[in-house]
This record gives sequence, C-alpha cells and structure tokens, in this order.
Amino acid sequence: MLGSEVIAMRTGSEPTTARSPLRMRLWLSLWGTAWALFGLVAFAVNGRPGWAAACGVVLLVAVTDLCVVTYRMRQGSRYQPGREVPPYEPDRGDRRPRGPSG
Repeated sequence: MLGSEVIAMRTGSEPTTARSPLRMRLWLSLWGTAWALFGLVAFAVNGRPGWAAACGVVLLVAVTDLCVVTYRMRQGSRYQPGREVPPYEPDRGDRRPRGPSG
C-alpha cells in the first residue's frame, strides 16, 4: 500500500445512509421476465423445445426473484432480523479478531 492512499473507514452511519439495491433488482427482474416470456413464446412457436425450456427456466428464476424482491420491499426500511441473528461488531481499525471465536 502506498503512503498516499487513504483507507475509507466506517463512520457508523451506514445503516442510515445505505441505499438498497431492491429497486434495481425489481426492474431487472421485470426486464428478465419480459424477455424470457418473449423467448419462451418465440422458441415454442418456431419448434425449438430446448431453447423454449431454457427460456422457461430463466422465466421461473426471474419470477421467483420478483416475488422475493416485492416481499422484501413490503417489509419496509426498518426491518430488523430476529433474535436468532446475532448483531455484528463494527470494525474498529485495530485489526484484532472480533467475535466469540477471537
């Protein structure tokens, strides 16, 4: 590492300033659903069952992702995991191992 490089440290405000990729995933899922549906119909009409099956698999994955994304978006921005998920300890910059195993 060069002496002039600056390492960005955590500020502690990441949970309040973080941006969720869910909206982007929503649009990509919609885009993939549309193209996979188009490909499925086009290949089925033209007698290409292998390619139609491949588009069907992509369609299934895109629709599943669309359902997961809408479910998570409906949870809201204040969703917190349950008690079974332990809190993570932020990096303090001292390069010491964290957690119960350290």
